[in-house]
Amino acid sequence: MQMNTVKWLTGLAVIGLIACTPATNTDDSYGSGFVEVDEITWSEKNTKPYSFTVASGEISCGSHPKFGRTVYFEPKGFTDESYVGTPLNKSAENSMKLGRLISNVPYSIKKGADLSEAVQIGLRVCNEQQDRF
Repeated sequence: MQMNTVKWLTGLAVIGLIACTPATNTDDSYGSGFVEVDEITWSEKNTKPYSFTVASGEISCGSHPKFGRTVYFEPKGFTDESYVGTPLNKSAENSMKLGRLISNVPYSIKKGADLSEAVQIGLRVCNEQQDRF
């Protein structure tokens, strides 16, 4: 196989892993494998400062067979399958390295930001999806 074909197939596989089934949550900000977040309402539910340089976006959860649960951030307007989000945890970073992928969304993490709450939000989406099955 040519290298571009391998990269394309790997990218497609990673996107398939990122795409999750609907989460079960009564919070309107939850969608199919993601949580909508924005700078204005972040402080209502979280203790750490908003971590992203864009006003709103989605935190998504996926799964990689080798690395486990992966958490990404995609700015608003960059959430369809053609975009690779910004990895928020080590599993997502490792998954992207293995697939030789790079994020193609605008830089979206504030310098020195504490991502712990954002990662926990993404992992909660995974847990809720797992509980459905």
